Amino acid sequence: MSTLASLEPTGFDRFGLHDLLMRGIRAAGFDTPRPIQDETIPAGLAGRDVLGLAQTGTGKTAAFALPLLQRLVVRRGRGPRVLVLAPTRELATQIAAEMRLLSKFTRLKMTTIYGGVPIRGQINALRQSPEIVVGCPGRVLDLLGQGILRLEKIETLVLDEADHMFDMGFLPDIRRILKALPPHRQNLLFSATMPREVRALADNLLTRPHVVELADAAPASTIDHALMLVSEEQKRALLEHVLSTDECESAIVFTRTKHRARRLAEQLTKAGHRAVGLQGNLSQSQRDRAMRGFRSRQYDVLVATDIAARGIDVSRVSYVINYDVPGTPEAYTHRIGRTGRSECAGRACTFVTGSDHGWVRATERMIGAPIPRQEVEGFDGCGVESSRSSRRFSGNRKRGASAGRKSWSRRSKSSGGRSRSRSRSGV
Repeated sequence: MSTLASLEPTGFDRFGLHDLLMRGIRAAGFDTPRPIQDETIPAGLAGRDVLGLAQTGTGKTAAFALPLLQRLVVRRGRGPRVLVLAPTRELATQIAAEMRLLSKFTRLKMTTIYGGVPIRGQINALRQSPEIVVGCPGRVLDLLGQGILRLEKIETLVLDEADHMFDMGFLPDIRRILKALPPHRQNLLFSATMPREVRALADNLLTRPHVVELADAAPASTIDHALMLVSEEQKRALLEHVLSTDECESAIVFTRTKHRARRLAEQLTKAGHRAVGLQGNLSQSQRDRAMRGFRSRQYDVLVATDIAARGIDVSRVSYVINYDVPGTPEAYTHRIGRTGRSECAGRACTFVTGSDHGWVRATERMIGAPIPRQEVEGFDGCGVESSRSSRRFSGNRKRGASAGRKSWSRRSKSSGGRSRSRSRSGV
């Protein structure tokens, strides 16, 4: 029996993928499939429609990319044959980069199309009939309307981060794109949460889907998260306090507005931090430079609006700091999911003032558990209610501070999750 078990394929080998894809998988450093990959790849390879619900940073891109790449490698043909829709330029670029990595030993062609950059280069790329197009809905419609992008050969449609597309008002654009697609195709829909708009779209879009739900609305178990109670006037000082701890090697700081992100990045730079801002008023080249600098560790602090809550996949971001609470409870999971990725540990803290009671209650209802409160020595909680799960934050300071303090030591109980996989005719 042990001899038979030793002959069974392990890792990605068990999916029966083409040798060229297996070379790409090994070159990418992938070894063991992540849960979302393990539970969706077989259905995708079988041509099934798939609904995958999983938190950010859990490996969703490879989960939908490998089945469609397998089909394109085995049966060649001029494209476009695959359309991947993403809500932001950053996410579209990230998806395309990972798909290129996995398909690097094949001759598959791919192009990205999104706004904010000259359209001429994208038109030229589409004239080469790439098999795969990754894009944002607005530019997809622009090129479709000009007759440059043709969708009659599309075999697979992927909607990634579908819930965020609804946050950004893309539903009308998506419906127009769906009307231009062939009726018989495979549909792969991936999302971190399942608001009613996504459920309605899934009901209309997917046919007898294979449904995989991993965990729930709670943050990933690799993220140690807490609320820090502070007055509005003390936020800057508290931010300096957190950034100066030994544990904070790199951080993404989220603000509510573009103006605040720009101003805070400038203030941190003047204070001696290697900081850069990322917000919607920047040109695409400026946004690309900011992300390259943060990935290469030219900058240690990225100050961003929610435009960056999806589409940032940077390894080993040690802290996410919500300088302002997110606009919605769902955005909380997406923001703090920028740390604790790929099963690495991360920390997230949210600055909460006395006016944020409603957001706290709604977010705790969504994740199904209280978020631990973090007492910070020397800062006023400004009337925010305490919690039985409160604890003290006093990480070791970088610049000559006392080293005898304890860092975060207890993981939130809300971080756990369950895995469910099932097939059914509805969603």
